[in-house]
Amino acid sequence: MKHINLDQDWFDKLLPEGFPYPSSTLLTGPGGSGKPLIGNVIAASWLRQGGSVVFISLQYPDHGFIAAGLQRVSHLDLESFQDHIVFIELDATLDSMTPAEGNHFRANLVKPEVWDSAIEKACQKVPDEGPGVMVFVSALNLLLFSPTYHQEILEKMKIAAQGDLKRSYLFSASTTAKGEQIAELEDVVGNLIATHSTRSPFKLFMQIKRISGLKFVADQVEVPFPPELLNEMKEIADHSRKKVIPLVSQL
Repeated sequence: MKHINLDQDWFDKLLPEGFPYPSSTLLTGPGGSGKPLIGNVIAASWLRQGGSVVFISLQYPDHGFIAAGLQRVSHLDLESFQDHIVFIELDATLDSMTPAEGNHFRANLVKPEVWDSAIEKACQKVPDEGPGVMVFVSALNLLLFSPTYHQEILEKMKIAAQGDLKRSYLFSASTTAKGEQIAELEDVVGNLIATHSTRSPFKLFMQIKRISGLKFVADQVEVPFPPELLNEMKEIADHSRKKVIPLVSQL
């Protein structure tokens, strides 16, 4: 099994043999528990070790918030990796997707056929080098609010999680909403990491539940992100969800 180190002592001590690739990973836990920020740690190390990342952050209004989060948690300047990154922004008002503007485009990812074509389009725009291409989808449970497409899009996610893994997938999903469907994805994904948080002060905790093919330490650890960062990113995500869910619920 090939692997990379994640360049963070608190994460690497849980993964003495490294983080496997190609693989599928799900960060799961209650809403507002900082899952995408943990995903940013993985994405930053992936880029630094020569890989490419397709960012699909469903809870953020634009990709500027992704860049800010990566800078805060991993001191990574995305400007230095422009040839290795693509952003797909969710736009539930589109029939399909927009033409690419540089390294980003918008797509109605609620529709299963658009999900497939948008990911393929994005992956073709970046080099398949180092650990390869990783598709990082955060807040994916937002897509499951569609009364028409929720089951089909869940099946797309499950296929990605258990497929031939020509690329790696990193998902984050809240168990607060659509928890039963997310549990189906938990059952088939290769790597499973659970999170939870406390308030006053805001603290984030994680525990590795499963890693495909490699040894791991199952201890629960506190993730050393400052409370102000956790609060800031939660507020941004909460604001966006209030806009995204009504649109997705109409499809």
